[in-house]
Amino acid sequence: MTIPNQTFLTVKDHSVSGEVFELRHDTELDLLVTHPQPSAEALPKYYESDDYISHTDGKRSLFEKAYHFVKDIALKNKLDLIASLQPGKGRLLDIGAGTGDFLNAAKQAGWHSTGIEPSEKARAIAERKGVTFVTDLGQLEDHSFDVITMWHVLEHVPNLEHQIAELKRLLKPTGTILVAVPNFRSHDAKHYGAFWAAYDVPRHLWHFSKTAIEKLFATQDLKLADVLPMKFDAFYVSLLSEKYKAGKMNFVGAVITGLRSNWKARRTKQYSSHIYVLKNTRKSN
Repeated sequence: MTIPNQTFLTVKDHSVSGEVFELRHDTELDLLVTHPQPSAEALPKYYESDDYISHTDGKRSLFEKAYHFVKDIALKNKLDLIASLQPGKGRLLDIGAGTGDFLNAAKQAGWHSTGIEPSEKARAIAERKGVTFVTDLGQLEDHSFDVITMWHVLEHVPNLEHQIAELKRLLKPTGTILVAVPNFRSHDAKHYGAFWAAYDVPRHLWHFSKTAIEKLFATQDLKLADVLPMKFDAFYVSLLSEKYKAGKMNFVGAVITGLRSNWKARRTKQYSSHIYVLKNTRKSN
């Protein structure tokens, strides 16, 4: 993908390196692109932090305990959503499986579940839970999955167009793709600006709007069937954003901003994060 020339915002990596990056705006797609993007060799160092919460099962702090409490609720909601979209149990692929809690829950619910996760640390934790992994999507057969999920993962993938093409290749003609990503058009993103935690540069290489998701997936004949809110994210992201902005947790400020963001989104439909439901419009060759 060509890097746009127009700078939307300058953002600091608050969690690992302290380096500064630009967010370039692709106006046709309404997509923000992190610039410069680290090389494949350099990218792993930006994940080397004990505080990178999706790669740990730690419950050391009140924040981590709250995160895992909300995650347990979210797991049930995700499985209920999948059951409503694909009533018959089948094959499920979770890309970017982290420590494997979602895959384990899907397995317990009767799905034949498979995952892929680049972090050795997170994968080791997941494997102890009995989760099954493959090392590369190329190992998997065409049109072999009823459901493919990417929970806050697409924004991390270096080759965006290739990733979407692979999703198309792996999906059954009647299957469903679920993609959850932050929404830079939300109220909390506008409120916090360069301190908005969901920019998370340079780990987040892309920053999506509804328009971007719809247009990018349409290139592979994948139709945007529905957009669903992730209301908890407004509070989680606001809490981190308060820390980046003021240097400490501000629970009251985060709750107020989270509530305001969700309230405004009732009218604008621009929540802090969205789940995008995508379906085939035609069968792959």
